[in-house]
Amino acid sequence: MGTLNPVRIAIFGAGAWGTALAQAFSANHEVCLWGREADNIDEMRRRRENRLFLPGIALRPELKFSADFDRTADIADLHLVVTPLAGLRDTVRALRQRQPRSGAAAPPLLWACKGLEAGTSRLPHEIVADELGQDAACGVLTGPSFAAEVGRGLPTAIVLASKDISFANSWIRKLHQPRLRLYANDDVIGCEIGGALKNVIAIAAGVADGMGFGLNARAGLVTRGLAEIARLAKALGGRRDTLMGLAGMGDLVLTCTGDLSRNRRVGLALAAGKTLPDILAELGHVAEGVPTAREAARLSASLGVEMPICFAIDTLLRGELAARDAVEQLLAREPKQEW
Repeated sequence: MGTLNPVRIAIFGAGAWGTALAQAFSANHEVCLWGREADNIDEMRRRRENRLFLPGIALRPELKFSADFDRTADIADLHLVVTPLAGLRDTVRALRQRQPRSGAAAPPLLWACKGLEAGTSRLPHEIVADELGQDAACGVLTGPSFAAEVGRGLPTAIVLASKDISFANSWIRKLHQPRLRLYANDDVIGCEIGGALKNVIAIAAGVADGMGFGLNARAGLVTRGLAEIARLAKALGGRRDTLMGLAGMGDLVLTCTGDLSRNRRVGLALAAGKTLPDILAELGHVAEGVPTAREAARLSASLGVEMPICFAIDTLLRGELAARDAVEQLLAREPKQEW
């Protein structure tokens, strides 16, 4: 599909996921990957490898690199933001300031950030609406996807969600390819809640695995975690059936069971008795489940949504509960009806 009408894509964020998406889309499109660290960008250009965040993958010769934000933004037909969530607002604001003053439409925007904004509990689409307004042509890429596998060209299926389903379908026709399959969805809230909260549940799954509680316990934790995510999504206006698909169950299962999951590794390390600052320093990447746990606990409390797993992980991450006590606390909860 994508080879018929190639487009110019500017990807902002040269971490593992931004690099992987740049690698994938450059097979059919003209892609420029922007990063704020000029030295790292220059090294990627010379070595054709992101040794810092995606080592061992030879990057396509067609892929371009830049540390010049303005030039990267100005020559693109599509802007794709793949920074950590903490960088989304500033990046979108900078893009807004680059919009043409002649009245011409700005390039459409996609983002692949997951989480809840620290201090505000806002989802990515709410951050974008704050900066660009409610009518911006935009959408989110989310779903079960490890950067290393996408970078190597292994088959992956993700979701492009937009409140404008025609926008989602239009860009799917351009970006879809055999090894990176895209599916349209118009439930942005459900898709983003699934992407945000699965990281918190993955920390819990890592703790349980690290404690040696077994596969039965993990399955129960993942399933009950899905119920928590669905309750919060519904309270915010999302659809429960969205959480049964790629952006919900698919992403949750991958992140809770895959050895490449950063958030699961955080849980494993907590179970081993390591401190959170040491864990994050050793990880070398952002684990979005850590800040998201705090915001999820606040948001669920304000909405009156019961989310015991997220609450326990937030308490654990704040140092108010030991790892074993957190899991035991969940196991000791009163029996109740499943749904």
